[in-house]
Amino acid sequence: MAWDEKFYTKALISLYVMCPLTVLSLRFLTAPYGKHGSSGWGPTLHPALAWFLMESPTLWLTLILYPLGRHSSNPLSLTVISLYLLHYIHRTLIYPLRLRSTATKSNPGFPLFIALCAFSFNLLNAYLQARSASHYAGAETDGWRLWIRVAAGTAVFFSGMAVNIRSDLALVQLKKEGGGGYKIPRGGCFELVSCPNYMGEALEWLGWAVVAWSPAALAFFLYTCSNLVPRARAHHRWYREKFGSDYPSSRRAIIPFFY
Repeated sequence: MAWDEKFYTKALISLYVMCPLTVLSLRFLTAPYGKHGSSGWGPTLHPALAWFLMESPTLWLTLILYPLGRHSSNPLSLTVISLYLLHYIHRTLIYPLRLRSTATKSNPGFPLFIALCAFSFNLLNAYLQARSASHYAGAETDGWRLWIRVAAGTAVFFSGMAVNIRSDLALVQLKKEGGGGYKIPRGGCFELVSCPNYMGEALEWLGWAVVAWSPAALAFFLYTCSNLVPRARAHHRWYREKFGSDYPSSRRAIIPFFY
């Protein structure tokens, strides 16, 4: 289908172009949800509902498109898409359940406008990753170098996923204990960086990009960093302003000992 190939190419280029534009825009604007929530952004949703709706294309669109690819039964393709779906099963179905009690008077909800932007991005990215994994990326199956790469990337992916999930759990629990307010997170990777959840997610997609070894997977990793590194910087600044000298001075924003 020539039209699909043209659309795929344009979508892939768009994702690469979005990376520097995202970095630039986040120098002047911090997405107004969570710690940075503010009024004036229109209607809001409960955070749990917002996360479920905006992440949902990563599941239903992927499951629709992936079987249509010519390499959909390829072992490498199945590995790539399984890791992708594993992350988003957690992010779409499990993580929102943990947010059911997090909306408070001081942080009433998640702006609908931001949720729609995220929904649109996930439509684009789910299309790209499903078509790349099952149709446009190479159909490698043999060679010990390939499977060493896959094993190494998978190890990085699961290491990042463990850090991401544990950190998110700690933050949700800390907020519940604080009655909806904020406390200084402590323990684990929080002793190194202010945002180990973001660090873990970036590691996940780095490992996944190594497994997939495709332009689409690389674009997604770069976009993830373009989005999460500036937000981690904003979180780090917020923590230091809110807690002052009580906040550990040795912590970095997202990269231990460096940034």
